[in-house]
Amino acid sequence: MPKDPKPKVSSVASGRKTKSKKDPAAPKRPLSAYMFFSQDWRERIKAENPDAGFGDVGRLLGTKWKEMNDDEKKPYLDMAEKDKARAEAEKAAYANKD
Repeated sequence: MPKDPKPKVSSVASGRKTKSKKDPAAPKRPLSAYMFFSQDWRERIKAENPDAGFGDVGRLLGTKWKEMNDDEKKPYLDMAEKDKARAEAEKAAYANKD
C-alpha cells in the first residue's frame, strides 16, 4: 500500500521576504573595465562571427580579454576608474539628499 503523499507547501508561505523596489533615482553602479571592453568589442566580435550566439560571443570576448596585455587594457581600466569616481560622487550626493 502506497504512503500518503505529503502536502505540498507553497514557497510564498515558507517565510521568504519580498524584494523591495529599487529607487529609480538611485545612482547607477560603476561599470568594470571588462564591461567597457565588452561594450566596445561586442559588435566587432559579432561581425567576425555572424553565426555565434549570445553565449558564444561572451565566451569569445572573455578569451580576447584574457589574451590582452596590460597596455591594451589600460584605456578600459582608465574608463572604469573614471566611472567609479562618478558613481561615488553620485552616491554621496544621493545620500546627502535624504
